[in-house]
Amino acid sequence: MTKTTYPGTAYRPILSEQEADRFTLPHYFTRRGHDGHSDTDVWQPTSIEVDPATPWVVGPQVGVDGATHGTVQQAVNAALRAQQDRPCIDIKLLPGIYTGAVYIPADAPPLTLFGTGEQPNDVVIQLALDSMFSPATYRETVNSHGEYQPGDPAWYMYDLCASKQNATIDTICAAVVWSQSDNLQMKNLTVVNALLDSVDGRAHQAVALRTDGDKIQLERVRLIGRQDTFFVNTSNLRNEYVTDRYSRAYIKDSYIEGDVDYVFGRATAVFDRVHFHTVSSRGAKDIHVFAPDSMPWAQYGFLAVSCRFTGDEGFSGGRKAKLGRAWDQGARQTGYQPNKTANGQLVIRDSTIDASYDREQPWGVAATTARPFAGNVDSARNLDDVQFNRLWEYNNIDEV
Repeated sequence: MTKTTYPGTAYRPILSEQEADRFTLPHYFTRRGHDGHSDTDVWQPTSIEVDPATPWVVGPQVGVDGATHGTVQQAVNAALRAQQDRPCIDIKLLPGIYTGAVYIPADAPPLTLFGTGEQPNDVVIQLALDSMFSPATYRETVNSHGEYQPGDPAWYMYDLCASKQNATIDTICAAVVWSQSDNLQMKNLTVVNALLDSVDGRAHQAVALRTDGDKIQLERVRLIGRQDTFFVNTSNLRNEYVTDRYSRAYIKDSYIEGDVDYVFGRATAVFDRVHFHTVSSRGAKDIHVFAPDSMPWAQYGFLAVSCRFTGDEGFSGGRKAKLGRAWDQGARQTGYQPNKTANGQLVIRDSTIDASYDREQPWGVAATTARPFAGNVDSARNLDDVQFNRLWEYNNIDEV
């Protein structure tokens, strides 16, 4: 085992102890960001508490073991209609496999989805969705039995995608679970975009979980997919990317699996004791774990602390995965514009990285623009210098 040490190289820059002091959980969650400034809004996530006596219970068979609904969306709809100013909603999921999309609208109160199995994989929410689907295929896949109807709480979310006039639905409509609400919590369950290896290694964005709201919390959750597994995002009610603010998310004691850019987005997110597992089975090129698109005025993007990074046997030889790359979202026509377009920010610290990853050049060229990675190793460096990438490591261990 080898420990990464300051200052590293221009291809793999390492923070000093003093520099790393800035990148700890409290710094990430003290403010909520807006364009050019941020408002004080201290968030201190605690362990997720659930109400086992909740009236909303999802089970494989309604009426058995207290199950009131057979699908997660049915339970979400019923809970939102009956909330009657409840401060929060808990939805209990009994062990089973639940096939279907789950949409949670922006105006939902704090909502918790929790599984009652012994392990997170005892409760599985799954569906096969592909960004390359046509709108017609999307409608057939997501709403084949009328799961979404006008007047439903999340109808507007479904309709935004179902009524698209493009040839394909794109990444923004390819999530199995999609929440636009603040204060979403998920505990002890698994979300799978079941497209997996049924497609080739080309672009097939297939999101398991997408979150747009603030104060998102996941605990003992498994997210499984290939390209774009977890979209930790910030958007508006029209399903458009926004650049004037960011949301926050805390992911703890969880597992995330994928191949291309499988943790991506604009939110400020902390991954605490998360296992990231990179797979080669689809034969995809440009394999990266992270692809943050933090705005240049945002000091904090993604933080991975006390995490594990592993890969499958496809990386045992000369082929290696990358830890990540910046996503220069919105700059396809202009190219990267310093201090104007996104410059993704990420720190991986106090973590273990197995031999599946490129140790000489762990960061790839930027998505969208192919901007070459530029690491800053100057002794007087500014960690937010827009002329450089903001992808860093500290105190990691390279496993043999």
